[in-house]
Amino acid sequence: MNRVAKTDATVLITGETGTGKELIARAIHSASPRRDKPLIKLNCAALPAGLVESELFGHEKGAFSGAISRRVGRFELANGGTIFLDEVGEVPLDAQVKLLRVLQEREFERVGGANPIKVDVRVIAATNRDLARSIRDGKFREDLYYRLNVFPIPLPPLRDRVGDVPLLVNFLVGRFAARVGLRIDSVGKATMERLSHYSWPGNVRELENVLERAVILSNGPTLEIDPEVFASATAVRAANAAPPTPSASESEESAAAGARPPLESLEANTRNHILTALDRSGWVIDGARGAAKILGLPPNTLRSRMKKLGIVRP
Repeated sequence: MNRVAKTDATVLITGETGTGKELIARAIHSASPRRDKPLIKLNCAALPAGLVESELFGHEKGAFSGAISRRVGRFELANGGTIFLDEVGEVPLDAQVKLLRVLQEREFERVGGANPIKVDVRVIAATNRDLARSIRDGKFREDLYYRLNVFPIPLPPLRDRVGDVPLLVNFLVGRFAARVGLRIDSVGKATMERLSHYSWPGNVRELENVLERAVILSNGPTLEIDPEVFASATAVRAANAAPPTPSASESEESAAAGARPPLESLEANTRNHILTALDRSGWVIDGARGAAKILGLPPNTLRSRMKKLGIVRP
């Protein structure tokens, strides 16, 4: 990756959803000669098909209904830097033609415009789609695929990159701790073991969610995560799968053993943890005996978390 970062070659990152494709794109940009220039991102799947071209290349005033002023597109904003096109497999065919032209000639026109605009932009694209199949289905241009696939980076799922987990954990914990104003110096050995051996079906995105909650609920400079967190996530995932119909003997054994209550989701665990602290403090948030003090959180962080989880005083 360091080798390609030093060049201007177009990079195509492929892999499952949530494998950390944006993290790789950021790392490539940060290690490139363009690091002091902008990194502009666009999730092509998050836009209606009719707006992709306008977002990429901008539009002139009056180009279409609602275009009340000139708009600068992402490629112009990224001039001199890098543009990261996430979910590039979702770009409509008509916009693919213009995207191909940018890659070949480094120029384009705004929607409704006639003057070519020259740009110096490094392109990093990512997709979780099988682009070869999309080409066969007539949904993706073969010539564009070859222009994007100059330097392919296949990104395996996190369960196949166990060695990357400690690096990601330390990076993410530092980022989340800084965001909420906490000091966390290390991750407990047992916690790191559990993080490294969990299968992470949600990949880096799931890892981020687990670590963000853990940081918010942490009570000291060493991050510890209760084993129940992983048991809860596993149970929720198993509950979402269709269970086989039990045999009569299995039903009898289950009844004899007694039914266990289902484990709660990670979000429910966090919500209950906060509610317990609020109950103990009489719903007082600030002060020496407030819920924020019990949880080891800044009061504003606790209020933000309560709002996000829909927690209101009864």
